[in-house]
Amino acid sequence: QVQLVESGGGLVQAGGSLRLSCAASGRTFSGYVMGWFRQAPGKEREFVAAIRRSDSSTYYADSVKGRFTISRDDAKNTVFLQMNSLKPEDTAVYYCAGGIYNTGNDYRASTYNYWGQGTQVTVSS
Repeated sequence: QVQLVESGGGLVQAGGSLRLSCAASGRTFSGYVMGWFRQAPGKEREFVAAIRRSDSSTYYADSVKGRFTISRDDAKNTVFLQMNSLKPEDTAVYYCAGGIYNTGNDYRASTYNYWGQGTQVTVSS
């Protein structure tokens, strides 16, 4: 079994930066894709970013493109989300997720088999 544990959330002013980490433990995660999702109060969980294991290709939601960067360190079995130029609308619980298979749609939550417990990101105006 794989456990995903996020860290790095917190409170930051608008325009600031945070770096989220997602560490996989239990056994090495060698699945197809790792992703980040977020859920704001009263809203549905939404896709933020994904990175494929095969070629490290990355994908971003339009709302974070140019501000967020997803990366991975396979030696440490960790995925990162660097968040710059944060806005109040980025406030949410951020979840790390791991998908075993290529479903053809890295944007969908249903692609992912493993989920972390989430870390709160709050951006003040």
